[in-house]
Amino acid sequence: MQFVDEASIIAEAGNGGNGCLSFRREKYVPKGGPDGGDGGHGGSVYLIGDDSLNTLIDFKYQRFYKAENGQGGMGRQMSGKAGEDLHVKVPVGTTVIDEDTLEVIADVTEIGQVVLVAQGGRRGLGNIHFKSSTNRAPRRTTPGTEGERRNLRMEMKVMADVGLLGMPNAGKSTLIRAVSAAKPKVANYPFTTLVPNLGVVKLGMHEHFVMADVPGLIEGASDGAGLGLRFLKHLTRTRLLFHVIDVAPFDESDPVEAAEAIVHELEQFSPALAERPRWLVLNKFDLLPEEEREAAAEAIIERLAWDGPVYRISAISSDGTEALVQAAHRWLTEQRRLENEDEAAAEREREMRARMEAESVARTEARLGRKRKRVDEDDDDFDDDDYDVEVEYAP
Repeated sequence: MQFVDEASIIAEAGNGGNGCLSFRREKYVPKGGPDGGDGGHGGSVYLIGDDSLNTLIDFKYQRFYKAENGQGGMGRQMSGKAGEDLHVKVPVGTTVIDEDTLEVIADVTEIGQVVLVAQGGRRGLGNIHFKSSTNRAPRRTTPGTEGERRNLRMEMKVMADVGLLGMPNAGKSTLIRAVSAAKPKVANYPFTTLVPNLGVVKLGMHEHFVMADVPGLIEGASDGAGLGLRFLKHLTRTRLLFHVIDVAPFDESDPVEAAEAIVHELEQFSPALAERPRWLVLNKFDLLPEEEREAAAEAIIERLAWDGPVYRISAISSDGTEALVQAAHRWLTEQRRLENEDEAAAEREREMRARMEAESVARTEARLGRKRKRVDEDDDDFDDDDYDVEVEYAP
């Protein structure tokens, strides 16, 4: 299935039904009076989080979603039928943005979460509501209001516990293959990963966590270079980052410079994301002579001035990967325990997620703003000044 994590749709709620103008006409009832019923409310459009979906591809082919209109009122004080609401399933992890105002409408993060995105129109009132002691035969009704119509942009971010971060060809895909059942493409050239991959790392009968592999980053990723700007957002859902570093790059580039470039892009994209716990994972140790491995690792750690957790692995042979995932599982378990027992810790986590989401949305807004500006600049309609042609209009 094609991976699609961004889509634009139009959601249009149903219009409310008009009120009815009617008078009671029955045999032997000479002055029946008004009996026009009300219209029905228009249907609304809702989004529902569904764990069976993992892509927005359906919204690439169907982009217009409209709820049912309310039925008009009828005589004999009969109200019109309300329009059916429209419920649209979306993947869990979808952020919904109003394209016109760039307002974040909702963030669908739970299975079954229901979000109203377009409110149905209100019903119109029949003339029965307007009778009074001075107006026994009112000819007044009200029309139903129009349903809300919104241009929506949806962005899906994968829901994972651990995110893999690193340059292209650092071995992220190999690592996720080694510790989970995921089988992303692996090859000896950069950018083999073009879409995020999720892998479930199982450590026991009921113990597991989800790991996300996103396309490799390059310098300038936070400004849209490569695939970075599109896929960095997926890391905002994670709790822990593995910064995978190739200790023996085939192009003989400097691993420390590559690592510093990644950190810089992370800070430019989202300062809050850069504050997320990050572990250093030194990969491809099997390519170095055994007697040089420890010295190479210490040199990288020293130059980075790194004082956090460090793991030395060879993903292709799975050396060191078991210790890495066991440590990650223990850390994630402890974090969840703290959040369940300590409200302050839970609040800090919510604030961190809110900051990351706000910064990610700001990047999206800037990107949409630049895109809109380019469209406006390209939309150069013909006018009298084009080609320096003087136009005279006949009387």
